[in-house]
Amino acid sequence: MERRERRAIDQDRSALFNSSITRRVDRKTGTHFFAPALSARQALFRLLRAEATKSQDAGTSTPPIDEGYVMIYARLTAAALALTALTTLPAAAEYKLTILHTNDIHSRIEPINKYDSTCGEEDLAENACFGGSARLLTAIETAREAAENPILLDGGDQFQGSLFYSYYKGKAAAEMMNTMGYEAMAVGNHEFDDGPEVLANFAKAVDVPLLLANADLSGEAQLADGVEATTIIEKKGEKIGIIGLTPEDNAELSSPGKAITFTDPVEATRREVKALEDQGVDKIIVLSHSGYTVDQRIAREVAGIDVIVGGHSHTLLSNTDDKAEGPYPTLVKGPDGHEVPIVQVYAYGKYLGKLDVTFDDDGNVTAASGEPILLDGSIAEDPTLKSRVAELGKPLEEIRRKVVAASAAPIDGSRETCRAGECEMGNLVADAMLDRVKDQGTEIAIVNGGGLRASIDQGDVTMGEVLTVLPFQNTLSTFKLKGSDVKAALENGVSQVEEGAGRFPQVAGLKYTWSKTAEPGSRIGDVMVDEKGEFVPLDPDKTYLVVSNNYMRSGGDGYSVFAENGTDAYDYGPALEDVVADYLAKDSAPYQPYTDGRITEAN
Repeated sequence: MERRERRAIDQDRSALFNSSITRRVDRKTGTHFFAPALSARQALFRLLRAEATKSQDAGTSTPPIDEGYVMIYARLTAAALALTALTTLPAAAEYKLTILHTNDIHSRIEPINKYDSTCGEEDLAENACFGGSARLLTAIETAREAAENPILLDGGDQFQGSLFYSYYKGKAAAEMMNTMGYEAMAVGNHEFDDGPEVLANFAKAVDVPLLLANADLSGEAQLADGVEATTIIEKKGEKIGIIGLTPEDNAELSSPGKAITFTDPVEATRREVKALEDQGVDKIIVLSHSGYTVDQRIAREVAGIDVIVGGHSHTLLSNTDDKAEGPYPTLVKGPDGHEVPIVQVYAYGKYLGKLDVTFDDDGNVTAASGEPILLDGSIAEDPTLKSRVAELGKPLEEIRRKVVAASAAPIDGSRETCRAGECEMGNLVADAMLDRVKDQGTEIAIVNGGGLRASIDQGDVTMGEVLTVLPFQNTLSTFKLKGSDVKAALENGVSQVEEGAGRFPQVAGLKYTWSKTAEPGSRIGDVMVDEKGEFVPLDPDKTYLVVSNNYMRSGGDGYSVFAENGTDAYDYGPALEDVVADYLAKDSAPYQPYTDGRITEAN
């Protein structure tokens, strides 16, 4: 019997027994399960009354006990037994699956600190490191050993975000995935950052099905054999169908080339669900790099989905973390009445997702519960893989020595200068940020002085020096902000200058005056914005396009106005160190450091 026919029968059965069973939640574990609302005896008598009512409506008397009553009793007994089997004895037909999952690792092969950048000596001394491939492997192996039927999935964006990607272009990520034994991966938008060729090479290196259903790849020969819409995995005789999705606006987010067309994920999912069901698959997981909001839309609009494992939006779903954006799993009712669990575990390999799912004999989810596992110092790093990561890291020292440009004079990036006023390094970095996205209509750049960690000497500028100035692996973030909120952000930036706080705002595309003697919150004076080469007063009611870094955009250094009031945000632009290196290299002549009065302290 096809799954669609079984679902129709399920709906009839649900209507028959809707007063006899109920869905309940274990408040301690969050597990969803079915339980009887009526005893078999109560159900028996309810059905008996219904039979009697039918007889009266038909103008007949209740059948004599020696004939009709025995028949009715037999029917009721069978119904009661069926109900009992449905509600109290599901174990014989149950199938349990443990879904282990990651998303948006972004080449964080080494451990990270609380700012999602490479763990330093201070972090190590404080045992304040998270993730990294060696620690992730330990967590995966531990979870596998405890699970009946484990499956390991990745929600996409293995590419981009550290020197491991800059140097290896996905080869290191492929090795890590092979070592951990991933069984499927969605193709994320960053997998296209260096075009189809790099993705095709990754597909050859990784022993994992790469899945992408909502794209027409027929015009891109390089990906003809490396990427599929779906895959089917067998676990203890059960077929599990996996569908891969990527952002529909991928062409705007990355560099896939003109030969690939991206399509609506809802329609693609609906098509692939039917195709899997036609192959006899009754357990279907959508591996989606579409973002939390789109995942909820897919769950609402497409029948036949059992679980959605997400990515792209870097969303933490959790039942215990105060920073979570929703519960783990988030349950969304589909058009067939079934609730679809949705999961996602932030980014950068900081968590391993673990979702325990129970299916009935028809492939419907009857229970789903779990919680992300924080990969902190309590989880040991696998020693063999840790050694391999260190070996892979050795050639990166060559990158750090690579000459990218020259400077005609020292570039001052000292703490004392950049956290108290305009500085040469602040101008360089802010100018580079604005230059990178000016074609998008961006008008203003704001970067925190505390994000600038060193000066650069006169002469050759190496990538190592750039990385020393910008060690945090921040990415460009663009967003819209009202003029009044731009001023509020500047007020935050100068509010703790006496303390040498890192929030001091270095800028491009605008200039401002400020007063240290005024009360915090009232220190900003005139603010002028460069509009087509002419500085005009900041309009508090106008919406401006701003570029900053992902740390500030998420509210870091007190810039909560960016997180709370910024709209149309995109936080996953190129790495800031690459932006600055490219900017320095644009001109063959040595870079000339400068200040121009864009930040003025009032007397």
